[in-house]
Amino acid sequence: QVQLVESGGGLVQAGGSLRLSCAASASFFSINAMGWYRQVPGKQRDLVARITSGGSTNYADSVKGRFTISRDNAKNTVYLQMNSLKPEETAVYYCNAQATKRYSPDVYNYWGQGTQVTVSS
Repeated sequence: QVQLVESGGGLVQAGGSLRLSCAASASFFSINAMGWYRQVPGKQRDLVARITSGGSTNYADSVKGRFTISRDNAKNTVYLQMNSLKPEETAVYYCNAQATKRYSPDVYNYWGQGTQVTVSS
């Protein structure tokens, strides 16, 4: 099983910064790509940023230049540094991890419980 524990959400004023963390604990799994998604009520969950185990990253166009995703593979932890936050980025932010088992081609998808980010105007 893989468990994801998120931290770092909260309330911030527009233009401010927050740093999210997500620690993965995995038994008998290897963690591959990790990422952050966000969701507002009534809308789909959208990708914010993603990073592979090799360090390749991709970002939603709306956050490029302001958000930075990074990871510590030794700790199975992914971070999201969010700068110049905007009120419209208020959402629940979810950590995601893709994991595999040795000798199996299957890819397993895991989600954290979500952390609220509120950006006030």
